[in-house]
Amino acid sequence: MAIVVNLDVMLAKRKIRGKELATAVGITEQNLSLLRTGKVKGVRFATLELICKVLDCQPGDILEYMEDE
Repeated sequence: MAIVVNLDVMLAKRKIRGKELATAVGITEQNLSLLRTGKVKGVRFATLELICKVLDCQPGDILEYMEDE
């Protein structure tokens, strides 16, 4: 099981820089970078909610399940 984080795609679509998103959401750029690369074990719903609000998207636009082959 693999969860793929498509945050970079949404940032590009919305033309928002990572630094702007981190500031708007209230997390550090380093934590946002870890999330963008998928190197986190979890994300708080409150953080995910703020990201979706700022990017005007749904959680499914950011997180995607891909079955292992």
